[in-house]
Amino acid sequence: MDLILWRHADAVELHEPGDDLARPLTSKGERQAARVAAWLNQVLPESTRILASPARRTQQTAQALDRKFKTAPGLAPDGTVESLLAEARWPDSRHPVLVVGHQPTLGLAASYLLTRGTVQPWSIRKAGVWWLRLRERGGSSEVVLVSVRGPEHL
Repeated sequence: MDLILWRHADAVELHEPGDDLARPLTSKGERQAARVAAWLNQVLPESTRILASPARRTQQTAQALDRKFKTAPGLAPDGTVESLLAEARWPDSRHPVLVVGHQPTLGLAASYLLTRGTVQPWSIRKAGVWWLRLRERGGSSEVVLVSVRGPEHL
């Protein structure tokens, strides 16, 4: 199974108490999302299931792909590694899954999967993509890092 973690692009900062879910992308974020989406559209299989947090900034990031996606409540900014993995149906999904979400959950999920259960505060940059793959090798399963990309490297 492939699990692709895509952090939302640059968003407007929340300077006063307000609705964090309503924060939109900045113009820089829109450019980042478009650049990463262009790369993803070249490499993602057509069968990829795309899930996005209900936050406006993740919805806008996912929309840059110009593909159908599902809003997944378990991917909200207050989501957990467990809710992310449940939404993605890890490790049982028959198709690749692209998750458009938030820090710190994306970094925590990457660390959990790549270290076989140790949750560490790894950081995924804004608009960054971490592509993980579960594979069988020598009779056991392992998670490997296929690619790490950011908008500045595309």
